[in-house]
Amino acid sequence: MSTAAARSGLKKPDLQTPPEPSGGHRLPSGRQYEIRHGRQSVHLTEAGGALREYRMDGLPLVDGYGPEEMCTGARGQSLIPWPNRVKGGRYASEGNTFQLDLSEPDKGGAIHGLTRWRNWEVEEQAEDSISFTYTLHACQGWPWVLDCRLDYTLDDDGLAVRTTVTNRSPGPCPFGTGAHPYLSLGHPGQVIDAGLVQVPGRTYLPVDGLGIPTGHERVDGTEYDLRELQQLGSRRIDVAYTDLIRDADGRARVRLLRPDRSGGVELWVDQSYPYLEIFTGDTLPQTDRRRTGLGVEPMTCAPDAFNSGEGLMTLHPGQSHTGQWGITPGSPR
Repeated sequence: MSTAAARSGLKKPDLQTPPEPSGGHRLPSGRQYEIRHGRQSVHLTEAGGALREYRMDGLPLVDGYGPEEMCTGARGQSLIPWPNRVKGGRYASEGNTFQLDLSEPDKGGAIHGLTRWRNWEVEEQAEDSISFTYTLHACQGWPWVLDCRLDYTLDDDGLAVRTTVTNRSPGPCPFGTGAHPYLSLGHPGQVIDAGLVQVPGRTYLPVDGLGIPTGHERVDGTEYDLRELQQLGSRRIDVAYTDLIRDADGRARVRLLRPDRSGGVELWVDQSYPYLEIFTGDTLPQTDRRRTGLGVEPMTCAPDAFNSGEGLMTLHPGQSHTGQWGITPGSPR
């Protein structure tokens, strides 16, 4: 056990292969892991090191998926080394032009990074926490090497997710990161239209038909103005918000409450995430999953930042970036 693991009470997990499902087949998202704290339980997956399920008293806080299902709609996945889209999958860095594989062929672009379908390893695990690691090596359109780590922790305040990425290449690389959970009203399959929503964004980024931002607009007087808690209704939203309103602790919070305000869920981001994509799920190819969860995507940069440069970071050799977001269950404050 490492010194850090000993200090934190974490232990190196037993990495023996768990029993296979009936019939000898393997699960679509690989090995399954669970952490618990009090009335909370979280299920995570080997594929993507992803958040598959989060429950409080057995009721879903996120609109996830079952162990026998493939992840769809990027549910609970972490997005490295860019969130959202790269137009045409093409970008330039340090005087060189790169072409990524087109992972969103219907829009002719690359979406949500390169690590969300890869197998992550469990580095440390305790009853209420787990850490995944993955090394992203050079591949089509991406000539750099990144060491990636995801730390999930449950406590009385809910779930916290810390993402740390280190550049292990000899040269600088462009970088952004994000995550893609969907908040739930607490009942599987329940549409979110009747839910009460609050989004702390003063500005939104309108997009073209390919989902690429075309500028910045104030939310005042538009259907995107959700700064005050209100019913979502039939709004169709798939845009990024920025100029976020933050509380005294520096965190910005998105809230989704039940129609009677009897309870709900809140997603918070620290100051490393200046953007929040809000997605009502209207365009998901799985028609039975449309509007059953509110996609709330913490992002360190704007969509297509590899081309626009908006919010894009440069990681120099040996440099690390860490950001944290989380989900808090419970009744409204």
